[in-house]
Amino acid sequence: MPRAPRSLRSDITFAFAVAIGIYLAWIVHDVLLIVYVSALFAVVLMPVVNGLRRIRIGSWRPSRAIAILLIFLILGSLTGLFLGFALPPVISDMSQFIRELPVRGPQLLARAQQLPFIRHADLSALNAKLQDIASSYASYILISIRNGAGRFFDLLTSVILTVYFMLEGEHAYAWFLSFFPQEQRIRLDRALTRAELRMGKWLLGQASLMLTLGLVSTIAFLALKVRDAYALGVLMGAFNLVPIMGALISVSLALLVAAIDSWGRALGVLIVYLIYAQLENSVLTPRIMQQSVGLSGLAVLIALLLGASLAGVVGALVSVPTAVLVAELLDEYLVRPKNHAAEPVEVEVASEV
Repeated sequence: MPRAPRSLRSDITFAFAVAIGIYLAWIVHDVLLIVYVSALFAVVLMPVVNGLRRIRIGSWRPSRAIAILLIFLILGSLTGLFLGFALPPVISDMSQFIRELPVRGPQLLARAQQLPFIRHADLSALNAKLQDIASSYASYILISIRNGAGRFFDLLTSVILTVYFMLEGEHAYAWFLSFFPQEQRIRLDRALTRAELRMGKWLLGQASLMLTLGLVSTIAFLALKVRDAYALGVLMGAFNLVPIMGALISVSLALLVAAIDSWGRALGVLIVYLIYAQLENSVLTPRIMQQSVGLSGLAVLIALLLGASLAGVVGALVSVPTAVLVAELLDEYLVRPKNHAAEPVEVEVASEV
């Protein structure tokens, strides 16, 4: 039966509906971001859940709920052990350094004034400036902690949503596909399934980056004789999961602990991290992600820049899995395969005699 021709009224109604939908999405974009990140992490963690479900003890195999519970128990236990045994000495050393900073700051400036190229410089104003910077930095840390406490509810909501997506994600996925016609539904399902397999490997690549930074940091801290080297190395590796902010927090802690004994050690820590950061951003991250998720190094770098620009730390965190999803959809719907021209076939024509 032929469809009725579309009227101008229906076009106007559709345009208003789209505009209202975009406006409502912008109002609740924070909630939509939490839902998207939760769904993405559920997809990323599902290979781990499926791996735990393959464990067999006699005739018993863990269900999906038990596997998810085991993941959270393992992560919670490791976090509790680190917070209970490794982090308190680091916090104690930092508190000692902050208490001694008003005395050690002028001593450092007095030593620096003996250098030939700054002997005639007025360092008293610089000392006052350093004191202001230190107080401002302390205030910034307090404000950040308060804002982080305000974000705790969002983090808890995201964790709960991730668990629900892992438990009931198949039903939500089937409901999402039901909006498309049958022929388009099959095609979209194939593309999303391929994207899911590639996105599941992102966690392996990220774990490789975290392990690499943790080992390099621990070796560097031991070579520089920085106290609490093992705890700081674990902290550097673990915080590498959070782009930008994780590096800022872990490097600040390492610098403060190294500066307790020597400013030269703090300078050594800073130099080692700056060299590693350049190496990781230009070589390690593109190559490891290319091998794990199948994206080129250029695509990974662009995804990180766009994710950080659009949604800050959260955007940078989920930028690579999102780029994998976008790449699969583009390959399925927009990229056209090359049409290989048929090679000319030689035809023998019998000459008439």
